[in-house]
Amino acid sequence: MKINLLPIGARFEYEGETYTKTGPITAVSASGCSRMIPRYAVLHPADGHTPPPPPIEERQVALSAALAAFERYHGIALSLTESFDKARLEEARKAFLKALS
Repeated sequence: MKINLLPIGARFEYEGETYTKTGPITAVSASGCSRMIPRYAVLHPADGHTPPPPPIEERQVALSAALAAFERYHGIALSLTESFDKARLEEARKAFLKALS
């Protein structure tokens, strides 16, 4: 598994040491040393099992935030686009939203 899939506080093994995730790419070892964990690093759960995914409410909030950010981007893109390209941009928006569902 990768560091970005672990919730804060999850314990994992990396390069023979046990760490606890403290930030998006940081962890602290059992001896108290902080370390950056590369995103490409393959980690193993310290407790023998993968931590559960975030609760559905958190994922829905993340999706809502992503959709809101996309709509803001789309509004700006529409305002910067020549009138003849707006229809194609709107088609792309609909295709993107359809792909999410």
